[in-house]
Amino acid sequence: MKNLVLANFGMGLYNFRKEILKELINQNNDVYISLPNDEYVPKLERLGCKFVETHLERRGTNPIKDVRLLLHYIKLIKRINPDVVLTYTIKPNVYGGLACRITKTPYITNITGLGTSVENKGIIQKITLMLNKIGLKKAACLFFQNDTNLKFFLDQNIVKSKTRLIPGSGVNLDHHTFEEYPEDDGKHRFLFIGRMMKSKGIEELLQAAKIVIEKYPNTQFDLIGHCEEDYHQQLAELDQLGIIHYHGQQNNVHSFIKKSHATILPSYHEGTANVLLESASSGRPVLASRVPGCIETFDEDVSGYGFEVKSVESLVEAIIKFIKLPYEQKKAMGIAGRKKMEKEYDRKIVINAYMDEINNLKGEMV
Repeated sequence: MKNLVLANFGMGLYNFRKEILKELINQNNDVYISLPNDEYVPKLERLGCKFVETHLERRGTNPIKDVRLLLHYIKLIKRINPDVVLTYTIKPNVYGGLACRITKTPYITNITGLGTSVENKGIIQKITLMLNKIGLKKAACLFFQNDTNLKFFLDQNIVKSKTRLIPGSGVNLDHHTFEEYPEDDGKHRFLFIGRMMKSKGIEELLQAAKIVIEKYPNTQFDLIGHCEEDYHQQLAELDQLGIIHYHGQQNNVHSFIKKSHATILPSYHEGTANVLLESASSGRPVLASRVPGCIETFDEDVSGYGFEVKSVESLVEAIIKFIKLPYEQKKAMGIAGRKKMEKEYDRKIVINAYMDEINNLKGEMV
């Protein structure tokens, strides 16, 4: 079979979905990937994928560029003539789905989260929902990463086709191996992994870090991720003051998780937060906002703590509560998190779900 994958950036495709691509290639399928060119494309090509460059602005709202993307997808599908198209993230889902409908090509869609344009009510939300309704209507299967997103799409009458709930992208338990908890040296090391942007809760985190450091100066906040919005100056100033340590984009995230005592994610919305899965898989407790896509990844007081979204006060309370925990309890939280990942979030669950649906389509073609 020929498989065409539409995605918006290489890092997500490589870090969270390469096992599905490898499985398809191992079963003698041709796998074409359509996305913007970046440093992850050579890695994807080494797996055996065939790359097609696609210009796409992940967060842009220019309708002319979006029409160009749709036309590009139509032309691409006609040229490759895939047996099935797999789409990930909002624009590939919407415009890729529409292109598949126009060309009468089977497609499977993954709802990786609602995104800011859907979360915030108003005209942009209405347009986005309408586009989703058009693009997703004929999908062979819609994968959802949490119950809340699925319910939202059902309530909005967007979903017309088969749906399946999967545990996010799952986590590669072999890559994110269990790590012994750091020694009790009197330091409290918290890690944030994500893009530096408002919707990831970066503003609340920076304010909380200032408050916590003042009360507990032996606390360290390490931040990893690309600065996607204008926080450069603020990050540099707080780094200079020793309130945070900003490390920029990093390829080896696991080495940072290994040194940390807990991972913090104050995100406003998620499909399923991969950083929380990876941290828990490595044996680290997680502190996360109580939003869909985060709350499912930990058990309250067992493998992590939740806090109210967009609340600096609630975030500070959770951090201090964790700091005050006896060392052995922190360690036990990490072990509980790993067990939860093994039971509920093994990436093999996601791979099997995809292969089921692709094989169903293959059976229909015979």
